[in-house]
Amino acid sequence: MRRRLAAVRGRALAGLLLAAAVLVGLPSAEVPPAQAAPASDGFEQTRTLERTFTEADGTREVVDSRDVTVTVDKTQQLRSRERVHVSWSGARPSGGRAADPYGETGLAQEYPVVVLQCRGLDDPDLPAAQRLSRDTCWTSTRAQRSQSLPDRTAVWRHDTAATEEERSARAGTAPLADAATCPAADGFSTWATGFTAADGDRFASCSAESMAPEAAVDGALPPAEVAAFTDADGRGSVDLEVRTDVENASLGCNATTPCSIVVIPIMGLSCDTDPECRRSGRWLEGSSNYAAEGVDLAVSPALWWSASNWQHRFSVPLTFGLAPNVCDVLDPRAPVGFYGSELLAQASLQWAPAYCLEDGRFKFQHNRMSDEAGFALMESGEGAAALVSGPHDARGTTTTAFGPTAVTGFGIAYVVDRPGNAGPVEGLRLNARLVAKLLTQSYVASDLGRGHPGMADNPTSINQDPEFIALNPDLDQIAREAAATVLSISESSDVIGALTAYVAADPDAAAFVRGEPDPSGMRVNPSYARMALPVRDFPLLDTYVPPSEQDCLKANPTVYFNQVAAPVTTLRRVAEAVLDAWPNVQTKCERASANDPWKVGRVNRQGLGTRFMLGIVSLGDAARLGLSVAELETRDGTFVGPTTEGLTKAVALARPATDTVGVAEAGVAPYVVDQAEVRQAGDAYPGTLVVHTVARTHGLSAEQAEDVAQFLRVATTEGQRPGRGNGALPEGYLPIVDAGATAPLWRSAQRAAELVAAQEAPPAAPPVAPGAGGGAPSFPAGGGVGALPGTLPAVDAPAAGGGAPQPGAPATVTSAATAPVSSPWTSSALLPLLLVLTLVGALGGAVGRVLLVVRGARS
Repeated sequence: MRRRLAAVRGRALAGLLLAAAVLVGLPSAEVPPAQAAPASDGFEQTRTLERTFTEADGTREVVDSRDVTVTVDKTQQLRSRERVHVSWSGARPSGGRAADPYGETGLAQEYPVVVLQCRGLDDPDLPAAQRLSRDTCWTSTRAQRSQSLPDRTAVWRHDTAATEEERSARAGTAPLADAATCPAADGFSTWATGFTAADGDRFASCSAESMAPEAAVDGALPPAEVAAFTDADGRGSVDLEVRTDVENASLGCNATTPCSIVVIPIMGLSCDTDPECRRSGRWLEGSSNYAAEGVDLAVSPALWWSASNWQHRFSVPLTFGLAPNVCDVLDPRAPVGFYGSELLAQASLQWAPAYCLEDGRFKFQHNRMSDEAGFALMESGEGAAALVSGPHDARGTTTTAFGPTAVTGFGIAYVVDRPGNAGPVEGLRLNARLVAKLLTQSYVASDLGRGHPGMADNPTSINQDPEFIALNPDLDQIAREAAATVLSISESSDVIGALTAYVAADPDAAAFVRGEPDPSGMRVNPSYARMALPVRDFPLLDTYVPPSEQDCLKANPTVYFNQVAAPVTTLRRVAEAVLDAWPNVQTKCERASANDPWKVGRVNRQGLGTRFMLGIVSLGDAARLGLSVAELETRDGTFVGPTTEGLTKAVALARPATDTVGVAEAGVAPYVVDQAEVRQAGDAYPGTLVVHTVARTHGLSAEQAEDVAQFLRVATTEGQRPGRGNGALPEGYLPIVDAGATAPLWRSAQRAAELVAAQEAPPAAPPVAPGAGGGAPSFPAGGGVGALPGTLPAVDAPAAGGGAPQPGAPATVTSAATAPVSSPWTSSALLPLLLVLTLVGALGGAVGRVLLVVRGARS
């Protein structure tokens, strides 16, 4: 019987666990219980740290003593690339601040705080293989873990906390590599901190060739380990990106392999009488060393592994959530596919195990695709349910119920640095006209764009725009191509529909799009003048190819502004680009040699201290990855961010769109936030959206109807309890409860579950004038710029299984490929891709806390 998961496990669990170990690297061990993280899972510890000098007669002098407190905001049920906030007080102020403190570029500093991710726990009672050690701590380069220097400057050999063996001319963590692997010249001393991988492989780490494979130069991910600066008052902080075995198999952190954050405030080595070891630094407190000039090695982060530094470590134990594909590993049943909105992705990652690992529940799978394509699959009977965040009209005789499932939304994430490498900006403000300027490619980006007709007097990028400067003073005005655009997505999405409705509802923004200049004289890119808004799919309309004498551009003529905008396929890709400060601008000319052809590709990652990048992201991704999100203007001079209050005020304005074609009854119509009412209210967040589960109220099999109804009931009860554990609601979402502003949504979801379970709603009468699949964009914009003419492009959609289309289904589908949300976004553990269906035809027109852990919300 399909419902009896225990019986299935009884026959197949051993084989499945073996498959898990082979396919995705999960150990053949008991799966952690599906329970939420503790209500408070932070860390705080205070220790007294000392630097001492020992004289020849054995006299020991304390030359520096400090009470250091380290705090970490969250440690439990972490996920891939999630950022945790590490802060400290009482540390020695740093000197010689590096332009980039991450990886090897952070070594030329004095008295920083080193923050690393290490496998294992700092518990002497554990077996050796499970204990944290220096050789289970990850660094990206050899220089961060090995040294070979003339005997006179090998200061670690004079560390009084080190053993006699560690002070020898050739030393390191056991087992020490042989001389052939780590050669040393006569008169030189060598130390090598080897690395032991999760699978037991040993890497000598004394050369680039002997490092673990993930430490390759120009790897897919930038370094996460950091030597962070401490201010003059002894305080500092950093957001550390934690990585799982999906991103770093050698480090190997996952739900069954615990890891730790190790924080090492550099106090300086405790020394014998050696004068080099006793050096106290050449850089003044608070000074900068952007040129990476020399530092005193004894007080630098390069020797974090030396005994007196290592003994000062703070070890913060971490746990990780279940792997994204745990349901596919442990549950052999076919998944029940729900298709659509990426806004639910972070919640789906936590919800899925609460279904597949619980007896009596089905195997839920969220397949990310455009809202329209998901709705079309649901209509056709190829998908049990759709996930959408806006109204969608049925095309045939389908009757539907929209069950509110999550309150979340979108944001414009940013990574912007203050001038003088003074740290990241902790608050950014945007209004609707600035958003319109970015979307319509109205900044010229560089001299290449300056020749575009009708744009000669426009600013190069947003940070040179007087309107932006007035809202965000004291930022630099360096011209950047990346600051001329906001990274967006290339496919149709209800998110874009809501964003463009926000633009259309603002009189100044709407006037700008119609062709009226702003107060400084800036005009819309003529290619977008009088463009109809709102739209679900923002097009690339520009055709300007700039003339150039550069050989590269002559060989690769292209539409310049489209290369600057360069949208990507998913909101998650946008979020990761912002996380890495790596614009998707495709204007970098390069070739392998003078004889090879020129190619144009993605520009380099931005350097710390000069970053400026904007991207449209889901609030779930922003919260998970620790991205800062801009405040958006509502009425004149009022700016609102994605806080609990901002979302609550917005959802209180949501009204059911009872004119949605095909809805079974008014009580299960989709809820929509009218941007005109958002402007009038002033205190509501404009990026708020309600994600709905949409299903047919006739024509589903009894089993599918039961599954969808169960999902709606579970998702709107236990799924609304905030937390990071299985089945809980992650940050970035406002809980739907039967009280307050969300009560109407909760009641609508319960009614939708009743109608879907009953399957008694009669088919609707065929529309007099059949519309396009999924309906035209119908986000209320309070007037706006006009209705969108023409059609929207075809959208990819995965198949949910065989079977003939149901009555009232969309007419034409074809196949392509995609992956479910329950798979990782990186390639190392992807499951086989599903066959998919693509729509081709006429696709027309908890409360009281800060919801997002964003830097701006902390201040």
